[in-house]
Amino acid sequence: MDEFVERLAGIGIPALIFIIVMSSTGLVGAAAVTATLALLGPGGMIGGVITLIVIGAGSSVIAKYGYEAIISATCKKIMEKEHLSKDDMCARIDSYYITKGLREKIKAKIRESYVLSFLPMIM
Repeated sequence: MDEFVERLAGIGIPALIFIIVMSSTGLVGAAAVTATLALLGPGGMIGGVITLIVIGAGSSVIAKYGYEAIISATCKKIMEKEHLSKDDMCARIDSYYITKGLREKIKAKIRESYVLSFLPMIM
């Protein structure tokens, strides 16, 4: 078991997610693996593999910068790309399935960055 745990630790967060989902399927063997991959992502097993890869890449970035910074930066990029005002983006954030506390923190960061981005133009 120690060797198995060492290998899982080497893979990281995706391995934990895979094991947790696999244990909830109620299946064993190849059927459990197939069902787990199909459950994890859109598009069946291939989507599940892609989801695990994205989780692996994302988890190291989130560990480095924190999820609030990642979500805030992503929202700012969406605003730039789609030419949204801060009020439009805040309304969109209200529709996200995140906690109320995180929602308020992100909206505060957007308002703060919005004001800071216009300061050089005023001065």
